[in-house]
Amino acid sequence: MYTFLRNLSFLEIWFRRARVPKLLATCLSEAVTILVPTCIAQFYLFFSMGSTECILLAVMAYDQYMAICSHLCYTLLMNAHICPKFSAGSQIGEFIAPLPTIILISHLNFCGPQKINHFFCDSDPIFKLSCSDAFFVEALGYTCSSVVILSSFILTFSYANIVATVVRLASPEAQKKSFSTCASQLTVVTIYCGTVIFAYVHPPARYNFTIDTVSMFYCVVTPLVNPLIYTLRNQEVKKSFRKFLA
Repeated sequence: MYTFLRNLSFLEIWFRRARVPKLLATCLSEAVTILVPTCIAQFYLFFSMGSTECILLAVMAYDQYMAICSHLCYTLLMNAHICPKFSAGSQIGEFIAPLPTIILISHLNFCGPQKINHFFCDSDPIFKLSCSDAFFVEALGYTCSSVVILSSFILTFSYANIVATVVRLASPEAQKKSFSTCASQLTVVTIYCGTVIFAYVHPPARYNFTIDTVSMFYCVVTPLVNPLIYTLRNQEVKKSFRKFLA
């Protein structure tokens, strides 16, 4: 579990750094411009790290499933050698997957008015600025995002098997502990995956509405909730923190 939490913490830091510095610079100064290569690079980092987080949350759901539903096989299937491979595989794969879409976007022509109706360079605002035929690029991008998001979301349905297993536990204390952990992680998965499904799992089209409100959930709400769930609700972390303050 701590292997995945370390990777999630590292990923969260860089996932936010892909957007927040430019957002703060825009809010604190009159310079509200961004170069096209910088915009595309920001979108690539956002796409790749967001996909990695989806896969990592799915792997953590599988880890919970193995720990509760198949605890006799847990040390064999989720040991100290396999967990880092899961983490590394999710990161390497999701940094390679967006490259074809990013390369095609870099060859699009952009014409005025070059104003992004968003607080960061996302797919819809970029495609709306293109005066080239971007249908194939949009279809490729949304297909890639749909496959990643839906496949990771399907893996989180292992929580249904976890709940069924927990209900059959004889000890009320074991039920309470298991439900507490699963409910917390399921909250994060629901908020994050639910909003990204609404924002990115749809066919290529020209939309007249913005998704700023939806984006705020997975850009702001999820990073605020994750530390509370994965650290303050963890008894070992709280004991270490009290020992540090003592």
